[in-house]
Amino acid sequence: MAPKAPKFEIKTPKGTRDWSGPDMVLREKIFKTITDVFKRHGGVTIDTPVFELKEILAGKYGEDSKLIYDLADQGGELCSLRYDLTVPFARYLAMNKDVTQIKRYHIAKVYRRDQPAVKKGRMREFYQCDFDIAGVYDPMIPDAEIIRIINEVFEGLGWQGKYTIKLNSRKILDGLFQVCGVPDHLIRPISSAVDKLDKMPWADVRKEMVDEKGLAPEAADKIGQYVVLKGQRDLLEKLQKDEALAANASMQQGFSDMDLLFTYLEAFGASHTVSFDLSLARGLDYYTGVIYEVVTEGSAPEIPASEEAKEQIAKKKKGGKVGDAEEDRSDDPTLGIGSIAAGGRYDNLVGMFSGKTQVPCVGISFGIDRIFSIIQASQKKKGRRNEVDVFVMAFGGGKDFTGLLKERSQVCARLWDAGIKAEFLYKVKPKLQNQFKAAEAGGVPFALILGEDELAQGKAKLKEMGLPDDHPLKEGELIGMDNLVEEVQARLVRKQQLDSITQQAEGLKVVDGIKGEEVKVAAEAAQPAE
Repeated sequence: MAPKAPKFEIKTPKGTRDWSGPDMVLREKIFKTITDVFKRHGGVTIDTPVFELKEILAGKYGEDSKLIYDLADQGGELCSLRYDLTVPFARYLAMNKDVTQIKRYHIAKVYRRDQPAVKKGRMREFYQCDFDIAGVYDPMIPDAEIIRIINEVFEGLGWQGKYTIKLNSRKILDGLFQVCGVPDHLIRPISSAVDKLDKMPWADVRKEMVDEKGLAPEAADKIGQYVVLKGQRDLLEKLQKDEALAANASMQQGFSDMDLLFTYLEAFGASHTVSFDLSLARGLDYYTGVIYEVVTEGSAPEIPASEEAKEQIAKKKKGGKVGDAEEDRSDDPTLGIGSIAAGGRYDNLVGMFSGKTQVPCVGISFGIDRIFSIIQASQKKKGRRNEVDVFVMAFGGGKDFTGLLKERSQVCARLWDAGIKAEFLYKVKPKLQNQFKAAEAGGVPFALILGEDELAQGKAKLKEMGLPDDHPLKEGELIGMDNLVEEVQARLVRKQQLDSITQQAEGLKVVDGIKGEEVKVAAEAAQPAE
């Protein structure tokens, strides 16, 4: 007898999800794009435990410390699930004192008991892809390379013109707060409040500063005059002319760093995506210098997350409550996707574990689930279920039809030996229609059709799937079996080039208004000469 069904509801915990099919294929492509960039810049990977001693994570995240998942005592140690990959990396450096310089990358899951919005990629269990440069180097060179890496990742994903790297400095922020009259003990709390300006109107942020944090109203008003400013080197030059700011020691250090950074970014060809933005604060306590955050159109909420808007949304929901930490906010218009990557310089974090030994660090963390949600929402058609490039088929019918199972198996073996992803239908005598259905369901781009007459001539038909009816190669083309691997590889390369041109053209539409005819001309240019 079959076992009885459980009485409880079978589901994933809030803020988590299962991954399968086309979603996994897309996620793996994102991973590969990012990993290729990391390796290009000399990155080496490490791995750390999914949980750390609770005291390792304590006191590193400011107000966000309440989001850490604590584990039950197991064997006399109090542990917590890792909140990010940065603090575990700092702990690793403190334990491995022989590692004084390293370019490290780490791709792994992290955990936060945050209010989830699964459709927007805001999860409680999610992947981060981190790249960090640790060690003593001349100022701002590693920082500039990190920003260059950010550009390479998002351009590799086809996001040209669709993202902005918001840039600021903790030294500039601290100096700004001091000049505006913020007491030292309130600098971090006020910084956390300013960090909410990307999702809350200034009036609500000011209210938090004054009513909740205890900041003098006149100090809050002074801050409000500065945090609306953004630009590039022009903003830096404007701030340098402000006598009150220029006289502050922390601000002077920040100005010097930012001036060097812009110089190196220009040399790297990486300054075009940067916005020097005084509203960027980054709420985590461990940042000490340059900070940055990557945003795109979906990052900001549809409507500002004011208290009034939250109250109205709560009223529309049956029994809904403002700030219910267990509620999924995927459909909440006051909640955006948020930043899709963020990071900065943290020179003192390693020293918090190792005492006097300091290892300066700077890094970036990419939020895979948020990047995935944006790409998925922009796709016009369902993604592929796997990465198979060629579906090997048998053509024929009738009582004398053998199904060519041996031949299909041999052809697949040849393709596999050459590193080409291929599969076939597990039927001895498959119908052609069913083979095409299987290929279409998997999103396989090419069909290799074997027929007895063609095989007798040493040939097979290679057909690209999804071509329009008026395309000259709609029915496929005969290729020689002697050169099977070379013929297939050539067409795979050609298709990859065309897909890349199309992807770039779609990005250019946003920037330069490229027309459909221009896309067509670019695609035709990639076609081989007759």
